[in-house]
Amino acid sequence: MQVQQLVIVWSFKVLLAGAETPTITYTFTKTCAAEGSTVLLPCSFTPSTEVIGAEGKDPRKIVRVLWCRKHPICHVTAPSVFDSEAPDTDSRFQYLGDKKGNCTLQITNIQLEDAETYRFRMEAEDPAGHFTNRTGVTVRVEENPLMSVTGSNGSEVRGQTVSLQCTTSSCTFHGVSITWLKDDHALPETGPTLHLGPLTAKDSGNYSCALGTKRRSGLFRLQVEADSAGGTSHVILAVVLAVLLVGIALIVLFFLIKRRRAAERQSAVERQRSVGVLPSGNRGAAQRTDPNTEDVSYAAIHFKASNPSREVQSDADDVVYSAVVSRG
Repeated sequence: MQVQQLVIVWSFKVLLAGAETPTITYTFTKTCAAEGSTVLLPCSFTPSTEVIGAEGKDPRKIVRVLWCRKHPICHVTAPSVFDSEAPDTDSRFQYLGDKKGNCTLQITNIQLEDAETYRFRMEAEDPAGHFTNRTGVTVRVEENPLMSVTGSNGSEVRGQTVSLQCTTSSCTFHGVSITWLKDDHALPETGPTLHLGPLTAKDSGNYSCALGTKRRSGLFRLQVEADSAGGTSHVILAVVLAVLLVGIALIVLFFLIKRRRAAERQSAVERQRSVGVLPSGNRGAAQRTDPNTEDVSYAAIHFKASNPSREVQSDADDVVYSAVVSRG
């Protein structure tokens, strides 16, 4: 009875503290690789927690990590490809993780016999913290897969984005080391998918993907074309500018012609003045102001008879006119 009470009390404390169970997460559970290539199996884990008195809980300390194959829980005699307590494992299997949360495994120069399901296991100081995710990651190895690049119709519009996929008819790549080439020049991007964009004319070319140095896909031609809407707008803008320039040229030409005609009329007037011929409207003014015109002054002289008795032939006074002509 006393033992049962202790078990109940301990269980209650664990629930009250909210102790968590360990977890192991694989990014994917299936992948395919070509013989001789490199495969990456991303993985993460969270250790279980333990009750620390009244202070709450604390993650258990992990003291051993391992990857195994051909065994559901990687326990005891299970063949391991990596064991932190056995450093003499196959060097083709490299553990890129740690004992805190990262459990990624990398397989280089993978062979046909490496086609297996791989599982990760962690072990804590307390056996209660030991855990294996039985799902694992199943790796299939192809001897000579036929590779190809897909994901685009080959003709793309400038400014958009496109994703190219490196695939085979029998394989779906995950975590496989794939390199990309454009016009036989290596690109910095790696992985099954190549993202391009925003596209420019420089992105046009022949693309291919490769596994290592021996296997390579056929060429994929990508042609980046100008945006039709953008091209139309450029044409409209060019037409508007052309019309504007023609209008400005016509206005300038109109004022030049008008100015030239005014100058010609002024020159004609000057020539007419020089020869003394002007239009009728200006003739009176010219006659009044021409210095060559003779000025004539008339003077009248009246004579009266000194002898009133003298018989005069004419009843009217005799008037003698003299003209005095003065020249400027």
